[in-house]
Amino acid sequence: MPKGLFITVLAFFISFCGSAQQTRIDSIQMLDEIMVHAFEYEKPIKDIPTAVSVYKKRDFDRYNNTSLLPVLNSAAGVRMEERSPGSYRLSVRGSSLRSPFGIRNVKIYWNDLPFTDPGGNTYLNILDFSSIGTAEVIKGPGASLYGAGTGGVLLLNSSRPNYNQQQIQLSTTIADFGTKRVNVGFQNSSEKFNSTIQYARQQSDGYRVQSKMRRDVFTVQGNLKVDTDRIVSINLLYADLYYQTPGALTKIQYDTLPEQARPAAGPNRGAVEQNAAIYNKTFYTAISQEYQIDHHWSNRTGAYGTFTKFENSAIRNYERKTEQSFGMRSVTTYVISSLKINIGGEYQYGFSPIRIYDNNSGLVGANQSDDEITSTSSLVFAQFNSELAYNFFITAGASYNFYTIDFNRLLPSTTHAKRNFTPVFSPRIAVLKKLTDLFSVYGSFSQGFSPPTVADLYPSTAVFDQTLQPERGNNFEAGIKGSVLNKSLTFDLAAYTFQLKQTIVSRRDTTKAGDPEYFINAGSTVQKGLEVNVSWSPQLTKQSLFNDVRLWSGYTLNHFRFKDYIQGIDTLIGKKLTGTPSNTWVAGLDLQTRIGVYANVTFNYVDRIPLNDANSVFANAYTLLAARIGYRVLFNEIIPLDIFCGVDNAFNAKYSLGNDLNAVGNRFYNAAPSQNFFVGLKANIIVKKR
Repeated sequence: MPKGLFITVLAFFISFCGSAQQTRIDSIQMLDEIMVHAFEYEKPIKDIPTAVSVYKKRDFDRYNNTSLLPVLNSAAGVRMEERSPGSYRLSVRGSSLRSPFGIRNVKIYWNDLPFTDPGGNTYLNILDFSSIGTAEVIKGPGASLYGAGTGGVLLLNSSRPNYNQQQIQLSTTIADFGTKRVNVGFQNSSEKFNSTIQYARQQSDGYRVQSKMRRDVFTVQGNLKVDTDRIVSINLLYADLYYQTPGALTKIQYDTLPEQARPAAGPNRGAVEQNAAIYNKTFYTAISQEYQIDHHWSNRTGAYGTFTKFENSAIRNYERKTEQSFGMRSVTTYVISSLKINIGGEYQYGFSPIRIYDNNSGLVGANQSDDEITSTSSLVFAQFNSELAYNFFITAGASYNFYTIDFNRLLPSTTHAKRNFTPVFSPRIAVLKKLTDLFSVYGSFSQGFSPPTVADLYPSTAVFDQTLQPERGNNFEAGIKGSVLNKSLTFDLAAYTFQLKQTIVSRRDTTKAGDPEYFINAGSTVQKGLEVNVSWSPQLTKQSLFNDVRLWSGYTLNHFRFKDYIQGIDTLIGKKLTGTPSNTWVAGLDLQTRIGVYANVTFNYVDRIPLNDANSVFANAYTLLAARIGYRVLFNEIIPLDIFCGVDNAFNAKYSLGNDLNAVGNRFYNAAPSQNFFVGLKANIIVKKR
């Protein structure tokens, strides 16, 4: 978007704010305690013995409304990357080590059901920004209730409309690099039923050559109160996603022309020549029931099915696969006095035919291989929470995890292999002591087990790995939470040490065209960290210019090191964990005035990042500044309106986001966008109130 247009819109915005005479929308002073639903706690964050980051509506509404990246990155210990528009990578406490692309080793749930497939992969990029109303990130092994996984858990939930109301939702954002997003929705609700139908389209030309993106998402959600004790919910989603993959650059290419796509090199063609891109069409459907059986017993049970048609026109080949999976999850809860018990189970099944072809400049060529992969994942779990004497609270739980991968090769020759991983018992225990009504300290131990994903066992070499072993790790954690200054200043501090064995890392096969990746068990790592989140919201009087002020900050210290790790003849013991910065700091200021004008400012510092296991190459540290200003007004008493504009990367920092780790030919760098501006509009037209 031209800067002249941005300035014109900004001037109009200021003029509009000054002349508007409509009813203001007052924000609510956010001093209420944040409730946590992770691990079935349903308690304020200061009363739970684990490190969880909670993202509410106000956290989603302070950025450009086109990506989850800045939202999730606003908390300590969480790092989301975007290698190009639509290409995400998510790391919780350094878990992206084994993710050259995509999201692995972080288990994701959407509306209480698995969104991560049974093979361990998650297409988070098919969700539109409007598909998510709240989010919670569990840091460290999910262990008991969420089963296998050492990299954490992300819980996503859609917004539920208010009952007895009908409204139309409209929103749009226009930004630099050809970025456009439009969302149209309709909400209808009565005393017993509410539903939401939404369509969203987002597209971008991208900052780099060969980085266009287009995504169409259609969702239907409904909740029916069958009676006073039972709610049945449905979720339908269809997504059509296309995005180009520009590929990584060498340092010289990155410094000279960061906007370029990966050029041809030696026998390998470039990203433009091969029309490198991803095509993903996914249909997801789910149904669930919440049932309050009596005063003590309740149950939530749901089932889902998904079908994905996926194509990847890559540098070295052309991949086509059709993924089909279904699963279910059930949690039964018993509550009496201060005791709460959860028991349940989860089952997932997936089947995926995969065909690999030659890539003839973006067209399908000769067939290289024809394979079928079947994966099953299941767990049973139990957990109890209880209040003890002297304000002690204890949580103890465990899961028993099963994981199987079955591989059939049909071409060029018939072969069969099966990985039936030994069932694993994963415990978790945590104790919290309430020192006062405002202060709590806690300690916890959890044991993680993370089997190789299908993408790890069947990488771009198209060879099924029969030797790769699961990761196993022990996590010890302690923390303090609370508030001071009449609850206006809240804080959450967590320190941990995570000892991971059989660490899975990526490698590149230089003997094959395109340098395809593969994975090995590299020994062990010791990951020590400190996470601090602080938020200050002063008490304001009715005479104050502001009705909401919040100053917040999140700091992450990562002391992650390889242990017992030898690469070839080189000892890498004591080297920093690849792809993880030692320090990150994010801070923000949120202001809401009584006349409806608001401002959100975000500062983000990321330390330099080791790009290979030997720590011989580092990406430079960088500092980002983003801002959004807007005006919220209730127009004609029925239309809540939000007009906003802003800037990302205001300092015009040059940085690489989503670096390729251990890259052959030193192609580490994926240049991130330069300074860019955006404008947007959100409106909810209330059609009827019953």
